[in-house]
Formats: sequence, C-alpha cells, structure tokens
Amino acid sequence: MIVPFLLFLDVGGGELLLILIAVFLLFGPKKIPEIARGIGKGMHEFQKATKDITEEIENSKNEIVENSTEIDDREKEK
Repeated sequence: MIVPFLLFLDVGGGELLLILIAVFLLFGPKKIPEIARGIGKGMHEFQKATKDITEEIENSKNEIVENSTEIDDREKEK
C-alpha cells in the first residue's frame, strides 16, 4: 500500500524543473513566496505536533512502567 505512494515521489531533475516552471507560470513571482511561507509554517506545525505526540506517548509509557513497578513491589511485600 505504501509502495505506490513512494513510486509517485520518484521525480527526476527534468520533471522537477517542469513542475517548477508550471508553478511559476500559474502563480507568478509575487505569489510564490507567500505559498512557500505558508508551506513552511505548515511543516513547522506538523513537526511540532509530531514532537508533542511522541512526548505524550513516552510519558504514558513511563507512567505505565512506574505503575507496573509499584504493583510488583507491593506484591513482593505480601
């Protein structure tokens, strides 16, 4: 399922140049910096969200390990 998506990303130099020319013709030189800025902000937000989710998963994992250790210690005392 991932393979067709990855094949789509196989873009060579000529294709990339053609895409850039098409973008330039469609949006013009004034709009391209705004689009790039928006894409950059979106990527930054995505990275921040990914980092937050990773931290939340790590915190949950650590809590589970701590609780498990406490339960094991209580059972050993009995």
